[in-house]
Amino acid sequence: MVMHFSIDQLDEVAAAIRVRTGRKPQVGIILGSGLSGLAEAAVSSVVIPFDALPHFPASTVVGHPGRLVLGDLAGRSVLFMQGRIHFYEGYTMAEVTLPIRVMQRLGIQSLIVTNAAGAVNPAFSAGDVMLITDHINFLGMMGQNPLMGPNYDEIGPRFPDMSQAYDRLLSDATRQVAQKEEITLREGIYAGLSGPSFEGPADLRFLRLAGADAVGMSTVHEVVVARHGSMRVLGISGISNKANLDGSTITTHEEVIEAGKIIGPKMEKLITGVLPQM
Repeated sequence: MVMHFSIDQLDEVAAAIRVRTGRKPQVGIILGSGLSGLAEAAVSSVVIPFDALPHFPASTVVGHPGRLVLGDLAGRSVLFMQGRIHFYEGYTMAEVTLPIRVMQRLGIQSLIVTNAAGAVNPAFSAGDVMLITDHINFLGMMGQNPLMGPNYDEIGPRFPDMSQAYDRLLSDATRQVAQKEEITLREGIYAGLSGPSFEGPADLRFLRLAGADAVGMSTVHEVVVARHGSMRVLGISGISNKANLDGSTITTHEEVIEAGKIIGPKMEKLITGVLPQM
């Protein structure tokens, strides 16, 4: 288990990507569960499986193909992650956030993170999309902050500020796109937990009291690492199920994948609409 990658190792991964394509991506996009189809809209794309890169962890979850796709979308050169690496798969925080570090070494300065999230706010329904305005870093509070260990001084400061983790100008641009496309855009706070078990009713009631509107098993640690390197971040959650505050329903991963079929077209419109402003 790798607890920390050296700069040389990060650059080794970046070099392996550059060997396969002469592209210089401007924006990174992480596609969550059931949302990998957005990468198919990219043109002139190059596909690189995770396992073709040195040090890169494998994605083992259904709905996460485990590929990098580099191509053009909405006038921008984009690096897509078709699927992500999760902490619950048994990887360290260094391994889970390696893709973000590699993006930084490639010169990418903006990041869009998407995810499938469970509703905590009872007003949300499956198929909704939520603009992430802030997050609750439960894993970080419990000693699993991805910035623990030696600091990359050449990338960012030892103690980075997280008061504006999600870029306000990009958030405003997303609101404008949603209005233009007539997409109902929820807004709220995302709570990041470890998984892989889904939350019980008492968990959800606690999260609601803590101020969360949606909950998932990813994203927060990626955003922390992105902001450490001064990347601009836009976060969007696809709501995969209603809040189960009373224990009356059962949540499944199949439900998450199915919800992605409704959420995907909305995500595509929002992302392609905001990309020209990044």
